[in-house]
Amino acid sequence: MTACEPRFSFDETRSVSRLGFGAMRLTGHDRKPPAEHRAALEVARRAVELGVDFIDTADSYALGANEELLAEALHPYPEGLLIATKAGQSRPRGDWVPLGRPEYLCQQIELSLRRLRIERIELFQLHRIDPKVPLADQLGALAEMRDEGKIARVGLSEVSVPQLEAARGIVEIASVQNRYNLTDRASEDVLDYCERAGIAFIPWLPIANGRHAESAGAVGKVAAELGATPAQVSLAWLLHRSPVVLPIPGTSTRAHLEENVAAGSLGLTGDQYARLDALGGE
Repeated sequence: MTACEPRFSFDETRSVSRLGFGAMRLTGHDRKPPAEHRAALEVARRAVELGVDFIDTADSYALGANEELLAEALHPYPEGLLIATKAGQSRPRGDWVPLGRPEYLCQQIELSLRRLRIERIELFQLHRIDPKVPLADQLGALAEMRDEGKIARVGLSEVSVPQLEAARGIVEIASVQNRYNLTDRASEDVLDYCERAGIAFIPWLPIANGRHAESAGAVGKVAAELGATPAQVSLAWLLHRSPVVLPIPGTSTRAHLEENVAAGSLGLTGDQYARLDALGGE
């Protein structure tokens, strides 16, 4: 099997490298002490140095501090860098709760613009569909913000195929961000749908904890054959799985960042891919 195309085109105006960076771990859910904050800034800068031009964040990561950190580290942003953010989920008492009232979503877009120091968000994703608010109201608000030039593209997170189809009847959908990895294929049908429609599929938790990331088993054997790590093999499988897949592995360390980015050049043979793919049926 040959390597996948290295870039994904959202449209004729914007493309990104298919191996991105998830920024959540730079702050976690709380603000970091100064030494850890400085280290996080360096990781963000190193990602861009390594050629990463697609970074994922959200308004809820450390209550906006994650967006602020990216701006501190990278603004003024290099040409071609796309920072995607999200809103529509809150943690009032430590538990995640969908929050999709139109006025709230519009407010959060304005706050993200301020924190990121930009005039337009290139990709804004609804973090969760709020079952208490009509979908047309939630996505209608995002469509209005797009028409005002505040956002360029609309995405979704953790949706089913029926929800995705319903959403596409309201506004054009550029991306879907669902949990997906070698052994967690619950969103297989969503990925297949995205591939047919040319929609970016952004798997979060692309390197799952558990046996498939360890040295034993099929992943470890393929890693040994390639002189790579199990984590790199897991990412390489995702990149080979479909040309619309944009993994966003996250880390707070420079070493793991460099290891993850190196997976973008890792080639799998047809036999290696098939052995890894079979893990989904176990």
